[in-house]
Amino acid sequence: MSITYNPKNKKRKKTHGFLSRMKTVGGKNIVSRRRSKGRVKVSC
Repeated sequence: MSITYNPKNKKRKKTHGFLSRMKTVGGKNIVSRRRSKGRVKVSC
């Protein structure tokens, strides 16, 4: 059997990071929503 969860920081940044969020319109909407909510961490 293999271990299911193998975390990789490079992959995480590529999919959920700030630059990847800002590339798309939907991602920009997400960031702006989180900013207006007053979140400390806008994206990881």
